[in-house]
This record gives sequence, C-alpha cells and structure tokens, in this order.
Amino acid sequence: VEVSTVQMAEDVLALYATRETLSRPAFDPSKDKEVTQFATSFRFEPTPDQKKCFEDVENDMVWRSRPMDRLICGDVGFGKTEVAIRAAFKAAIDGKQVAILVPTTILAFQHYKTFKERLKDFPVTIDYLNRFKSAAEKKVTIEKVKEGKIDILVGTHGILGKEVAFKDLGLMIIDEEQKFGVGHKEKLKTLRTTVDCLTLTATPIPR
Repeated sequence: VEVSTVQMAEDVLALYATRETLSRPAFDPSKDKEVTQFATSFRFEPTPDQKKCFEDVENDMVWRSRPMDRLICGDVGFGKTEVAIRAAFKAAIDGKQVAILVPTTILAFQHYKTFKERLKDFPVTIDYLNRFKSAAEKKVTIEKVKEGKIDILVGTHGILGKEVAFKDLGLMIIDEEQKFGVGHKEKLKTLRTTVDCLTLTATPIPR
C-alpha cells in the first residue's frame, strides 16, 4: 500500500509539473454579452457558493494561460451541473468542443437531457454516446464530432476510445471521477495536460 501511495503521489506531482510548463490560448473575454445572456436565463437564483464557482471557473478559463484543472465538490442539489453547463457554454461559443464524461449509461443520458434543455435557446449543438445508440447512430455521431459539427458530447468511458477524435477539444467535464477504472484514469491524466478540466463530485476525493 505504501508503495502504491508513493507512486500515486509521484504521478500527481509529475502531472502538475508538466501542466505548469504548458500554455494554451485563453478563452475570449469579448464574449461577455453572450455569457451574461445565458446566465440570466437560469430559472433559479444562484447560491453564494454557485456564484463563487461561476467566477472562479470563468477566471481560470479567461485569465489563466495554463489549462484549468478545477474540482467542484458539493452534495446532490448543490448546483454543480449549472456550473458545468456555464463552463461548457463558455467553451462552445469560443469555438471549442466539450467532452462530458460520466460513469454510467443512465447518467450520460440524464446529463444529455439536462444540457439539451438548458441550452435549447442558444446556438450550441449537443449529442451523446452510450450503449443505447445503434452502431450506425454512433458512427454518425463520431463523424460529426470529428468534423466539429458537435460542440458538446456527453458519454461514458467510450468517448475516451481511439475512434472518438475531437476536431478541437477545449474542455473536459468529468462527473464522479473516482468511479472510473485505472485505465480510464490514466487516459484522463494525459488529457489533463492539454485541455481545461472541470471535475464534479459529491464525494471528497484526493487531488
């Protein structure tokens, strides 16, 4: 156990050391009008914690030159999804694609419906990949992702596969990362060094 713990710590340090040497173009701050319009379409009054999260995530995306890696931890009902949706919208209107990774098929479809409903009045395309789709349907979706015709893709670990190639991935949102297997987490480590990452969880996890 001690050896594995030390190895994990070394891996985390190596990851963050790598991230500190990387840079990426900041998201366009001139899109404030669209972001504000989207924010005001929220049906509920944001909580103080939500407001703080909105501000912190936007600051990371707009004012930092290094890829974001932020963890949002809160109980069910806290409003983590709205934080994720606003980040996804910010990335999408700036021309970047967003991948939303969830641990189960049912949760993938739930997130798809939630994002679809929230974004229905805005020029953002969203789709999903899970086992409920036929092979032909998956092929069409994967091709659209490759061509950049889908802004936001929701799915389980399948979206980490080699057959799914994003044209310009800018943000990855991960829900309950601790529920993924070791192999998937290794893939996520690689992605974290190149794109902005927002992790959602109701369970405190070591970072």
